[in-house]
Amino acid sequence: MNKSLLGIFVFLVSGWWLMSCKNEIASPPTPETIFRQPAEFGPPLYNFSQNPVTKAGFELGRRLFYDPILSVDSSLSCGGCHKQFAGFSDFDHRVSHGVFDRFGNRNTPSLANLAWMSEFAWDGGVNHLESFPILPITKDFEMGNSLPNLVNTLSKHPEYPPLFKSAFGKDSITTQGIFRALAQFLACMVSDNSKYDQFVRGKATFTSLELEGLQLFRSKCSNCHPEPLFTDLSYRNKGLEATASDSGRALITGQSSDIGKFKVPGLRNVAISRPYMHDGKIETLRQVLDFMASGMHALAQLDPSLMQNGKAGIMLTEAEKDRLEAFLKTLTDQEFINDARFKDPF
Repeated sequence: MNKSLLGIFVFLVSGWWLMSCKNEIASPPTPETIFRQPAEFGPPLYNFSQNPVTKAGFELGRRLFYDPILSVDSSLSCGGCHKQFAGFSDFDHRVSHGVFDRFGNRNTPSLANLAWMSEFAWDGGVNHLESFPILPITKDFEMGNSLPNLVNTLSKHPEYPPLFKSAFGKDSITTQGIFRALAQFLACMVSDNSKYDQFVRGKATFTSLELEGLQLFRSKCSNCHPEPLFTDLSYRNKGLEATASDSGRALITGQSSDIGKFKVPGLRNVAISRPYMHDGKIETLRQVLDFMASGMHALAQLDPSLMQNGKAGIMLTEAEKDRLEAFLKTLTDQEFINDARFKDPF
């Protein structure tokens, strides 16, 4: 082969190789890159084998999450209350704000790392991730819809039947398909790259205040909020009210001993997910620390871990509160709250 032909051959092969690389880089994410499983978290509790994550299923779930068509009057979406920049919580309202300007009695919880949970809602009234959206969709003071009406509405929509066919192989829309699509989206909302996570992996350095806060947290708070999920998933009474206005866990179990108990929330993104507590009664993170130190009611049902030296609360000085607050702010995951995969597709 002469030099001229060799040059043309090399040029063509190089062009083909560059185009192949470009196509590979531009290819859509695989299911494995949509759901990220941090080694520190251990295996998820959600059974992905029954509902494998696909690009089409995830994108359908994301669209449903942000589409107000899920509410009875098409005015409110899941994303309307679970705002990404607020750790998928709702800083606008103390308690849930639903259709027709109705209000519930509990705070909108933040969302993250749901694949490692087996019970949902403040009282644990839902025991499967795929069932989790049923509550807000059907409650009259949230989205106020019925499942038959929702299926009917989506079935008549010009775009949804093809999307369901792409995700599940059938253009017929069922409640199972709706909730499995939402579960794929929710399960993939993994928050694991805060400054705390980077510190644990040796990729970030804490200030002295943050490091002292971590040490203090581990000695005084980790009984209920163990790393890395920062919740033990239990139900506890924190003495928020002298007389419980919300029975909490007892509504599910029927046990009087569970009155006033609520699920221990995870603390990831806690600095941006105000207001706090099951009823949104506490406005700021510092006020939460004040409450934990000296605001609890010494109830008979108060969680034993919150009684110290015969007194309700966790003994904290003002300096210790400063350290804890500095540490808790390291749990904010900027990557998570800005991740384009979880943004409103509309």
